[in-house]
Amino acid sequence: MAPIAVGHRIVHGGTRFTEAALIDDDVIATIEELAPLAPLHNPVNLTGVRVARKAFPEVPQVAVFDTAFHRTLPPEAYTYAVPREWGVRGFGFHGTSCGYVSRRAAAFLRRDLTDLNLIVLHLGNGASATAISGGRSIDTSMGMTPLEGLVMGTRSGDIDPALTGYLARVNGLDAQQVEHALTHCSGLLALAGTRDMREVRARDDDTARIALDIYTRRIRKYVGAYYALLGRVDAIGFTGGVGEHDAATRAESLTGLERLGITVDPALNRADAAGERLISPAGAEVSVLVIPTDEEREIARQAHALVSSIVVPPTSHASVQGDVPA
Repeated sequence: MAPIAVGHRIVHGGTRFTEAALIDDDVIATIEELAPLAPLHNPVNLTGVRVARKAFPEVPQVAVFDTAFHRTLPPEAYTYAVPREWGVRGFGFHGTSCGYVSRRAAAFLRRDLTDLNLIVLHLGNGASATAISGGRSIDTSMGMTPLEGLVMGTRSGDIDPALTGYLARVNGLDAQQVEHALTHCSGLLALAGTRDMREVRARDDDTARIALDIYTRRIRKYVGAYYALLGRVDAIGFTGGVGEHDAATRAESLTGLERLGITVDPALNRADAAGERLISPAGAEVSVLVIPTDEEREIARQAHALVSSIVVPPTSHASVQGDVPA
């Protein structure tokens, strides 16, 4: 069966792209213009686009943007308290993952997504927390770039903005050097000497322990803050490589939140378990879930929906819709 579309993950869509888009030369040019906002991602994403266009010249190519899910952020969430003439704002990322996980969480709990308040913790080499109300993103830890927020594999997450000026004055570093260090040489790598959470967990030394304390404390801070913003939390969903596989990180990230109705059952929170599962005790006020993300399926779903809304697929392709459920 010939493909009816090729879907591409594009990390940054800026304010131009708030939903999936058919790729043409103008779209590619705009994605290139947005590369300074995601220099690690957009250029590489476009390499895949160009290869696919050559390989499948007659097949529609669809760009699915990580930032698009967060188009519902209110101004008070995406606006920075800086001079307006700078023209900067927050965008948020991991949108394809958040969209998939929020729908799967609603299905798992047999709840209507429009009546569900959820915190998604996407924990991997890149990590983010997102507050979702009724299927709409209302706040997220990543900002103008994927550097803000949680501690990550090599990214610092939240820091004092004055750090750049301080390092320029004291260490003689320019802005590019500081940005490189915050993106490539920070996070777990700076704290523990490795970006691999499995290696940090395998150690029993003070450096590893403080790294883990910093990592999970940052997550706990965001969970508490998002609980306050949402007012009511029905579920917390862990996803991503660390979120799906590291039971200790899941437990430690929520320790101390019992008075908010958030608790983890040690027997359910097993490292050897797999698939979608509940890890909070029966009857807990807040359901804590592990939902393995499937960004590829989400990209396929959005690409299929867009192409189907524009052209009617041939009869031979009718089964594709059943292969990519909403």
